[in-house]
Amino acid sequence: MRARIVGGVAGVLACVAVGGSANAQDDAGFQTYLTTLRAQATARGVSRATLDAVLPTLTLNQRVIELDRQQPGGPSIAAIPNFAPYQAQHVGAAIISRGQAAYVSERGRLQRIEQQTGVPESIMVAIWGHETSYGLVMGGFDLPRALATLAYEGRRRDLFADEFIATLQMMDRGVPRSQLVGSWAGATGGPQFLPSVYLRLARDGDGDGRADIWTSSADTLASIGNYFNNAGWRPGEPWGLAVAVPMAFDRSQLTTRLVSPRCPRVFQRHSAWKTMAEWRALGLVPQARGWPGDRVLATLIEPDGPGQTAYLLTGNYRVILDYNCSNFYALSVGLLADAVER
Repeated sequence: MRARIVGGVAGVLACVAVGGSANAQDDAGFQTYLTTLRAQATARGVSRATLDAVLPTLTLNQRVIELDRQQPGGPSIAAIPNFAPYQAQHVGAAIISRGQAAYVSERGRLQRIEQQTGVPESIMVAIWGHETSYGLVMGGFDLPRALATLAYEGRRRDLFADEFIATLQMMDRGVPRSQLVGSWAGATGGPQFLPSVYLRLARDGDGDGRADIWTSSADTLASIGNYFNNAGWRPGEPWGLAVAVPMAFDRSQLTTRLVSPRCPRVFQRHSAWKTMAEWRALGLVPQARGWPGDRVLATLIEPDGPGQTAYLLTGNYRVILDYNCSNFYALSVGLLADAVER
């Protein structure tokens, strides 16, 4: 019995030694890789002052690597769950109530941004709510460290090396290092922008000369509005509407032929496109709002299967998918927006 205990302890100590050695190798490899990032950042115009201030402070973040390796590595074949439980969690009474309060308190700014971008006030508020619970939950990972770690890990090296360099460019523009915190995958601020998106689309909404998406609700909302405008939002057109589908509805001729290289599984759930007039002629009935214009094109999704609430989705729904390519996310954003403005 004693021999077994001693052997077990020895085995544990050996594992610790091996693990410690592997971590040391990773740390050494990471520090070597930082020289590559320095060269790439220098070639992209990042200042030496910023590089000297940031690179010596960076260490490998094993927690970030663990989280990244938990992500799906390829196309999933698992059955897609029903939407209703997700909807109950993400479009519940609490988030609607906070959204309505934000909608009222920010109304003057929201109206101005909608006039400038054509993006509905309620859509901007819904994105803000979904991403960070209206600015309350924005993540606590140091962005330069997280992004350098992800670039070193190598699963998506080019993507994260570019985002790391974009973070340094943000600092060159005057964003303090202390504000560069966010999710483990590099999303930051109220809109949860990646650094490259911040550089392209973040906007000053309060006139102070800075695009502060961390502490300024005006800048956060202006940046979300600018993102949606840039992605092609069509003013005056809804994101979609809930509909009831006839029991005898024939779906056999409505299979989509659209193939999306970015998020194929998402678009596979959508039908072929038809005008609202054509959908009305097929017997669909709106549940909570009237029909949009007859010539507005839409695709059908039945996220909980036949016999449950379905949705006709317009081109503006595709803009929400551009923000986050998930049907559940996009549907929840649309439904929260509708609830917020009631």
